[in-house]
Amino acid sequence: MRIRPPNRRIGILLSGRGSNFEAIAENVATRSLDAEIAIVISNVESAPGLARARERGLNGVFIPSQEKPREAFDWDVVSALNAHEVGLVVLAGFMRIFSPIMLQAYPNLILNIHPSLLPAFPGRDVQQQALDHGVKFSGCTVHIVNEQLDGGPIVMQATVPVMDSDTADTLAARILVQEHRIFSQAIDLILSGRCDLNGRKVRVTHGFP
Repeated sequence: MRIRPPNRRIGILLSGRGSNFEAIAENVATRSLDAEIAIVISNVESAPGLARARERGLNGVFIPSQEKPREAFDWDVVSALNAHEVGLVVLAGFMRIFSPIMLQAYPNLILNIHPSLLPAFPGRDVQQQALDHGVKFSGCTVHIVNEQLDGGPIVMQATVPVMDSDTADTLAARILVQEHRIFSQAIDLILSGRCDLNGRKVRVTHGFP
């Protein structure tokens, strides 16, 4: 099955500092990523990433999630994305799990980045998990979001060595450099329409879609 977004308009969802958002926005601004950021949504009104989006002149929208059923929140997000004709949804540090409403509205068109080499170490406290297990390499993974937590098909990965002197913070910082590099590459790849999805495998076709 070909993954083919209807356009190159992306909606970015974030909950915190938004460093991955800023890397994406910079790549869009310099045209190294052929995309348009149609809307930036945060469920945290004080999120630094939301403030930075507005500083860049982007459409930054706060949609509250507290004391709201998950389905109701997802309907609000879908409505905002649809109103801005978003073709691909990008999660840049968005700290919520979606209901089927969101997944059905954007099937195979939601990308997330996770700071481990999935399927190893899903969830939280990822770098500490890696150190506790004594792995020699860690990294990050861009994947398609599905109903499984950090369990969707893998689009792209990057590795970093784990040093004996590493702490969770130093390992996270080294992984973040690779996150900023590959997230825009993966977004561009999906937007190009050159990805086929066969079960769990994302296959990249060459040439024109």
